[in-house]
Amino acid sequence: MKTFSYTITDEVGIHARPAGLLAKKAKEFESVCTIEKGGKSVNITKLMALMGLGVKQGDTVTVTCEGADEDKASEALKAFFEETL
Repeated sequence: MKTFSYTITDEVGIHARPAGLLAKKAKEFESVCTIEKGGKSVNITKLMALMGLGVKQGDTVTVTCEGADEDKASEALKAFFEETL
């Protein structure tokens, strides 16, 4: 299991466009990837659940990847967060 935390810097947080791109990126991997905020955790590939977290600028989220390609998934998602959010 690979885990990292990230504080959102995008001024509107995780809204429709980046949520869609994030879900698409997570679907590239076999590993199950989840995102947690405020004690609530959802599968990143579930777009509506992801948007339902209401992640805003300044919020810190924890991303967990677990599975056969968890190293690659974690690295790719971390890079996505740093470039996009």
